Amino acid sequence: MKKCIFPPTAKRVADHTASQVNQEIRSQTVDGLNAIQGCGEPAFTARIHKLEEEWNTERVLEAHAASIVLMASIGGYQKKNCACFSLTGCAGFFLLMHALLGWCPPLPVIRRFGVRTPEEISNEKFALKMLRGDFSAQPANMDEMLQLMEKE
Repeated sequence: MKKCIFPPTAKRVADHTASQVNQEIRSQTVDGLNAIQGCGEPAFTARIHKLEEEWNTERVLEAHAASIVLMASIGGYQKKNCACFSLTGCAGFFLLMHALLGWCPPLPVIRRFGVRTPEEISNEKFALKMLRGDFSAQPANMDEMLQLMEKE
């Protein structure tokens, strides 16, 4: 079997993050789950709703890159300065690196700020749904199973 040169999508950011940072983010998640464990269904549901609004690594990178492109484009247009346009190329290159490899220069900083990956956020939501009892009954079919997974 031929090995793919690109890392799996779900694990690519965590694979390129320092293990200490990954462990700190995981510990914070576990601590939060332990703190809410005995609080009941309303608390679980409120936390799930809050997680729906949490910015993940993808969103932070995209927002920062788009901001740089926008500001550099405006600056380059107003000042007729080619150096400003090089920032747009840099931002595009960083986004491409991240899409293909799961890493780009701003990512370690973003992770050190505790920004989680979509998978890390999804795992916490899944744990909360388990605590809430969403999966106590065996679904009759796969559609019902997906509905349980999608439930807020």
